[in-house]
Amino acid sequence: MSIHSLKHKLKKGFINCHAHIDRAGTASFFAKEEHKAHLFEKWQLVNKIKKESTAREYYNRIIEACFSQSSMNISKIISFIDLDDIVGTKALEGAIKAREHIRSHGIELYIGNQTIGGFTPNNLKLLEDNIDRLDFLGGLPKSDEDPERHMDILFDLSRQTKKKVHVHVDQMNTDEEMETLWLAKKVIKARLEGQVVAVHSISVACQQKAIRETTYSACRDAGMQFVACPSAWIDHPRTERLSPTHNSITPIDEMLEWDLTIGLGTDNIEDIYKPYCNGDMMFELRMALECCKIYDEDTLVDLAYNNGLKILGIPSGSNGYRNQG
Repeated sequence: MSIHSLKHKLKKGFINCHAHIDRAGTASFFAKEEHKAHLFEKWQLVNKIKKESTAREYYNRIIEACFSQSSMNISKIISFIDLDDIVGTKALEGAIKAREHIRSHGIELYIGNQTIGGFTPNNLKLLEDNIDRLDFLGGLPKSDEDPERHMDILFDLSRQTKKKVHVHVDQMNTDEEMETLWLAKKVIKARLEGQVVAVHSISVACQQKAIRETTYSACRDAGMQFVACPSAWIDHPRTERLSPTHNSITPIDEMLEWDLTIGLGTDNIEDIYKPYCNGDMMFELRMALECCKIYDEDTLVDLAYNNGLKILGIPSGSNGYRNQG
């Protein structure tokens, strides 16, 4: 057991199961103090990129980021792409063009919508008009004034298109958040078992053991899969709240004990959220194994690559491109 033996077993490389590749390399757009803003504030600050960037600039940034990922032995990238009435389809057009270009270089980019602010009439029309161009549907219910409606819309679209739904949940690292359990119950009620991927689920680690186990059980019944981004919330600000001792990492070790499928992602790369994250999946894997004490190398290979194939719906041993629909 060593870093050398692990690297040898990782010969297939990595799948980045969650990114925002359209914003990669935009850290310099923002002042230093803006990088320290709260997550909710940053959701508004990124409007600067959406307004000022052209489709060509999005394309160039995505191409550069994807080739950088490839140089770090990452062959497949699952990325949310901004799609709302501020950016229009500029980011999506750049991503689609980049997706086709990099495929000839052995890199697969899977794209879904990032719709901050909820499904207003304009935002919903944008999604519906472009849904056939997406590989999966993206959700961010906390940014919507009506999270229930947010998910109901996505579930209805999933039924119509057979596309998976990837949902940001439990990002705030507090015991008050219980979005993962809420999502699992909604999946079961909607009879969409196996069609939903929960991204982050950090706050599950803050819950009492009985609540965590109830959550894992519901998620297993819902056939939910997960993506953990180990470094995404490591900069969580100090708080005076009292809650169970935990770190800012998805409880991957416990989830694995419940036979839940978990892949890893980088989340943001060199942007307002994570200005010094270079997208190195080996770094994310190291964080996961150290923070969750996962030292079985076969399990680490599953986290790095094999579970990403399951999330994508690609049979093990296949290198083919598979639409998530």
